Amino acid sequence: MQLILILTPHVYWAQRHRDIYLRVELSDAKNLDISLQDNNTLLFRAQGHGAKGDNEYRFSLEFLEPVRPEISHKSTQRQVDIKIKKQEERWWGRLTLQEKKPLFLAPDFDRWLDESDAEMELQAKEEKINRISVESRVRKDPYLGLKKGYLFMYNLVQFLGFSWIFVNMTVRLFILGQDSFYDTFHTTADMMYFCQMMAVLEVINPLLGLVKTGFLPAMIQVAGRNVILFVIFGSLEDMQNKPVVFFVFYLWSTIEIFRYPFYMLACISTEWKLLTWLRYSLWIPLYPLGVVAEAVAVIQSLPIFDETRLFSLPLPAVLGHSLSFSFTLQLYLVLMFLGLFINFRHLYKQRRRRYRLKKRKVH
Repeated sequence: MQLILILTPHVYWAQRHRDIYLRVELSDAKNLDISLQDNNTLLFRAQGHGAKGDNEYRFSLEFLEPVRPEISHKSTQRQVDIKIKKQEERWWGRLTLQEKKPLFLAPDFDRWLDESDAEMELQAKEEKINRISVESRVRKDPYLGLKKGYLFMYNLVQFLGFSWIFVNMTVRLFILGQDSFYDTFHTTADMMYFCQMMAVLEVINPLLGLVKTGFLPAMIQVAGRNVILFVIFGSLEDMQNKPVVFFVFYLWSTIEIFRYPFYMLACISTEWKLLTWLRYSLWIPLYPLGVVAEAVAVIQSLPIFDETRLFSLPLPAVLGHSLSFSFTLQLYLVLMFLGLFINFRHLYKQRRRRYRLKKRKVH
């Protein structure tokens, strides 16, 4: 009686919610015969070089659940790759119907994922397909290059302006020490006026759809700074020689010399990791400090407005002579800290969204 020995190759498997992947360790495979029986049993036969040399190899796998009849395979000099689609898209607890795994079968760790990782991969693929679908439906903006050019130049001009202020104040601080506090306004006011008048465009840009940032946070910041610069410092000579001007201008310029180059590089789809970190981290201590410095400037200006009656509102004789502008500034102080809360919340959300997207790209 002749004993027929059936040789089996090494087979490695992995799965996704939709597919099963098999890798058969059989090089130079010929006479491939791969078929499906009863929608859940795979039959494989081929001639090739496997673990027992150059022979005919066979194996069968009865799957845990039914699969679709379409089988795709690819034979290379080293192996045979087989892809099979599940009848129902769900995760299997094991590959075969029998609980005991066949000796020739092992996990394909090069492609292995657990269920949660596979779900993340599936979600990423679906998001990519949806994004491509949306992008294909959206018409390309013919003026995109012009818009990016305008935004690049705007951020470049603002960066150069605030850099000039920052460097000027830093050099004078090293040379003159505390004496530089008292003439900050006279040496840098013209450039600060220019930069803050240019900043009005940051309120207009969201309205025109040129940038995706919100209109309200931009308006709060620009309007708040312009009140301090033009009303508090610009209209009161007694305020122009006070040290608080130095601290307000220095905090403003420190924030902006990192914010504007970040947006400038974004216009040309370029990112520097250190600059990104500085842009999304430095504002956390500097922005509240800037608001505190602005509040100090407002408080110091209150008695000056009371004394000079500048910008006071005339009232009927019955009610009094006039309503001092300092009363308006006291209300403004409350709004200033409300604006701090709104802008801080907005910037913090931007920071979290940025790093969440970055983490998703890494995974």
